[in-house]
Amino acid sequence: MRWLTRRSRVPPVLRLSLAVILAAASIVGLAAPPSQGQTSPTNPNGGAAHEFNPPTKSPEAPAPGDPTKSFPDSPGLRALGYTLYQGTCASCHGIALQGTPGVAPSLRRVGPGPVDFYLSTGRMPLDQPKSQPLRNPPLFNRAKIYALIAYISAFGGPRAPTADPAKGDLTYGFHQFTLNCAGCHQIVARGGITVNAQVPDLEQANPQEIAEAVRMGPYLMPHFDAKQINQHALDSIVRYVLWTRSPINAGGWGIYNIGPIPEGIVAWFIGLAALVIVARLIGERMDERT
Repeated sequence: MRWLTRRSRVPPVLRLSLAVILAAASIVGLAAPPSQGQTSPTNPNGGAAHEFNPPTKSPEAPAPGDPTKSFPDSPGLRALGYTLYQGTCASCHGIALQGTPGVAPSLRRVGPGPVDFYLSTGRMPLDQPKSQPLRNPPLFNRAKIYALIAYISAFGGPRAPTADPAKGDLTYGFHQFTLNCAGCHQIVARGGITVNAQVPDLEQANPQEIAEAVRMGPYLMPHFDAKQINQHALDSIVRYVLWTRSPINAGGWGIYNIGPIPEGIVAWFIGLAALVIVARLIGERMDERT
């Protein structure tokens, strides 16, 4: 172990250069560029929005002929939905679904898709109105979710989209996910960090939730209409996301499938550590010969 205590023969300039390279690589690995559709919210007077919650985005309607998701509806469900809404939602979204400026958006003409998405994933209701909605256990059971969907959908909006991964193409889904989603969600849907938000992983999202998110654009996520992502592309994206939960790690260590940049950084660390050890061993042998 004498080589660990010997004075290093590596020039200080080279050591400093290696440190700078490693620091730069770490910064690149931690940075998560936004997706192509990502836009920064603005206020009416121009410039960045001051409130944490973004402006309202109207959900995109499925194209004519595309499959849609139907939900139960009846006068009784709407009455129950009204009671639930007034008790748990109206304080932020307004008693008439008109929204509250700077706090919560209007729920008029949003349709059933956003309601199903936010309630089924436990993102709503929020304890703090200006917090980022993150996935949690749902507060309501399915019957109450249907009631709220029936009540809010009565105020108009597009039908809810849906997706069938069996009709999608895995290779095409990979291409579309890389083009439209991987900039934030990471190439195998493990999530990440972007400006003012935590990007969720998609490991628990089911096909219906993915379809609703694509057309609605929850929180800071952009929404995509049928011209940007058609039904076949949507089915294919869902198929690819489901595939990422058990990917084939051909070639070696998957490192939790967190992506090529972190994997490259690990390779750099291993390689540099090996070079340092070899350099120390060579230096020690040269000392013994002298």
